[in-house]
Amino acid sequence: MNCKILAAAVLAAIVGAPATAQPQPEVKITAEKLAEGIYVLFGNGGNIGVSVGSDGVFIIDDQFAPLTPAINAAIAELDPGTVRFVLNTHWHFDHVGGNENFGKTGAVIIAQDNVRARMSVPQVMEFFKQEVPASPPAALPVVTFNDSVSLHLNGDEVRAVHVANAHTDGDAIIHFRKANVIHAGDAYFNGMYPFIDVESGGSIKGTLAAVDVMLSMADDQTRIIPGHGAVSGRAGLEAFRKMLVDTSTRVRTLQTAGKSVEEIVAMAPNADYDRIWAGAFINGETYIGMLYQLLERE
Repeated sequence: MNCKILAAAVLAAIVGAPATAQPQPEVKITAEKLAEGIYVLFGNGGNIGVSVGSDGVFIIDDQFAPLTPAINAAIAELDPGTVRFVLNTHWHFDHVGGNENFGKTGAVIIAQDNVRARMSVPQVMEFFKQEVPASPPAALPVVTFNDSVSLHLNGDEVRAVHVANAHTDGDAIIHFRKANVIHAGDAYFNGMYPFIDVESGGSIKGTLAAVDVMLSMADDQTRIIPGHGAVSGRAGLEAFRKMLVDTSTRVRTLQTAGKSVEEIVAMAPNADYDRIWAGAFINGETYIGMLYQLLERE
């Protein structure tokens, strides 16, 4: 298995374009209503949460800089106000690419401490062999938090909780407590194998812990916005957890028995899950390569 080629394919899947290309501004942004005043925007990159109401517009993540006009146009159909607050779920460029644009128009950018720390200096996503330059000052979060922060906006208490070493070391789960909506960021990929960024402090154990935090918040009526994929309920998140436990346990068992990553790929231990979770984002071979690397460090 050529991990470099497979990793490049994963990167292309994350950004919705070839790894060397920039997202195109003509991407269509679509909205789905989840509760009164709460929406999700789908486009190119991480799903965007939106809260509108008497206190103004608050968004969670902002995809890529070229998409900001289209994102603003989609928001304007929900509320005529400008974006007052942006909360980043983590530092990856398909979630914070619009930060600079929103920061320059006066939005207050909020994130966990490690998000600002990583955005402030160049990063290397080793799995993709991708160098990410430091973000400009206007893109950096100006309000950061360690464990949690609450925003009291549009008639709701919005609680952002840090989940350590999940998808990265700076992930935040955002809970609209009154509306019963959760934005999971990339701690949850719905219907597709996830990417867990080991170089940014991500881990299988931390991702499972983040899922358990969300499950403790959720009931059967909760709407959950994943970082990528369609909105789901509690059952979808439970299915994601079971998949991650089963697939990682199988790879760990073979790895402990001395099998190489190439041997494990050839054995296809996750073939049953591949039929459901592979293809749309990460194929089965790439996923095993990622799990193997993560398990080596856990």
